[in-house]
Amino acid sequence: MNATSIFHAPTLLVLLVSVLSSVASARASVVINSTRIVYPQNDKEVTVRLESKNQAPVLIQAWLDDGDENATPDLTAVPFIATPPIFRMDPGKQQVLRLAYTGDLQPGAQERLFWLNLLEVPSQPADAPRSNQLQLAFRSRIKLFLRPPNLAYAVEAAPAKLQWRYVQTAQGQMLEAYNPSPYHVTFEHIELRGADQRPAYAVATYGAGTMVAPGARSRFALPGFNPPPAAAATVAFQTLDDFGVKVSHQSKVAQ
Repeated sequence: MNATSIFHAPTLLVLLVSVLSSVASARASVVINSTRIVYPQNDKEVTVRLESKNQAPVLIQAWLDDGDENATPDLTAVPFIATPPIFRMDPGKQQVLRLAYTGDLQPGAQERLFWLNLLEVPSQPADAPRSNQLQLAFRSRIKLFLRPPNLAYAVEAAPAKLQWRYVQTAQGQMLEAYNPSPYHVTFEHIELRGADQRPAYAVATYGAGTMVAPGARSRFALPGFNPPPAAAATVAFQTLDDFGVKVSHQSKVAQ
């Protein structure tokens, strides 16, 4: 059976479960050994380790996309190959997934973001009736950062280079973060502090999802907030490093 025919049925399944994937990923029982993947652009491949916590065999489909979470495996055009693309995982077993960069992109001056998808399709028990069965497929999705070589400085320096300021918009006062670095910066928590360093306003607690891309700006609403003088205002924030570890930072806020 060729690759196209192998992907056909799982692709239909991706379409059917796409609405449920954001909730179902939390219930998936195949554990990924990291919360993000950093792919050095000069490397031939990187590996991702998976472990099944299921009580029964499952079928796994792996593919990458460039940000469109509704893109099906046969329609995505990304410079990566996941091997194996489809495989069975038995209860308690581990699997090494290999991601190979095809070299279709020239090294740039900043990271590029892609996403690794794992679709987990449960097996049907041999003694289960063939009718009146509802089976759900679970999808997990984590970030992959394609990192060019010879960037100007290490990734650990990126959060300190963020530039914070207040901006007035039609939607009200906002806190803006500008990222001049070549790295993506992922936030875990942001809060404003006054001159006495006590928290003055909790902007948000995000979880590991809110980023500011290289050369981009992200804005965070400040409903009903009157900012203190620029000299007294600071922002305390947490970011996630390459290993998903929280790191605390503090910076001044300009007006």
